Amino acid sequence: MNRVAAVESAQVADLPGQPPRRPRLLVVDDQPINIQALYQAFSADHQVFMATGGEQALALCASKQPDLVLLDVVMPGIDGHEVCRRLKADAATRDIPVIFVTAHNDEAAETFGLDLGAVDFISKPINPQIVRARVRTHLTLKAQSDLLRQWVYIDGLTGVYNRRHFDERLATEWGRAMRSGTALSVVLLDVDFFKRYNDRYGHQAGDDCLRRIASTLHDCLRRPGDLVARYGGEEFACLLPDTDMSGALRLAEELGQQVFALQIAHAGSSVEAAVTVSLGACSKRSDAAGSAAALLRGADEQLYAAKARGRHQACAAELESP
Repeated sequence: MNRVAAVESAQVADLPGQPPRRPRLLVVDDQPINIQALYQAFSADHQVFMATGGEQALALCASKQPDLVLLDVVMPGIDGHEVCRRLKADAATRDIPVIFVTAHNDEAAETFGLDLGAVDFISKPINPQIVRARVRTHLTLKAQSDLLRQWVYIDGLTGVYNRRHFDERLATEWGRAMRSGTALSVVLLDVDFFKRYNDRYGHQAGDDCLRRIASTLHDCLRRPGDLVARYGGEEFACLLPDTDMSGALRLAEELGQQVFALQIAHAGSSVEAAVTVSLGACSKRSDAAGSAAALLRGADEQLYAAKARGRHQACAAELESP
């Protein structure tokens, strides 16, 4: 695969380890005839979502994370300019390219749109071939940016996200949970007696052990918003939006069971003959206050409680409001 092909394929792949998918486009226009024209232009080889207003567009961007937005400017309620402004102000959506599609084609209107953060400006009535070419260009540019971010945010040993990405996503999800009044949970887990494992089997075997554990953890997280990261050494972290304590504890117990089911021999363990993990979960209730740092600290405290109780188990608690 050449360099261009590799970049273009990156635009339709999620990380880590998920199969390729078609690019996701969000078409926003209050006129059904305009939506239909763009749908016909892209539906054959793109996933096309549609919105007829600004509020709906913002909600779809948050839930579907489209690869690009084709956005009308003049709409009742929240207009396209305000939609673009809000997308660029939110860390979770600011990297989504926005192309304004509008009948206003004067220089001042185009400059204003670009200053808001749009990447392009297309005039109505649209020419399908031109729109497709411009969308293809901006999807390729986004793929290049995504690829760079992936290199920055992926742990080189295990292939899951690294601590830097986890910390950034934790801050983002905490802000969203506070604004929307939803629950949020963090699970921390540590491989039991991992130093003994390395001492007995060697660091190469230790690296392979961590890779297998990371893959298992990733496979256990089934919702698009859930995230697993290597937090440091033999420690992993899971971020679980819209998840209360009972849900976090159930998942933590499943994670521990699935790691043990790998049956990776560990003769140096004091709890089992196979590799096990200890897990700690902390959850913010939908109506709770606090901070992201306190949530993480609570998960760490529960992890140490699991270790103190004999390892190979999970403990959980709710975040106490200050």
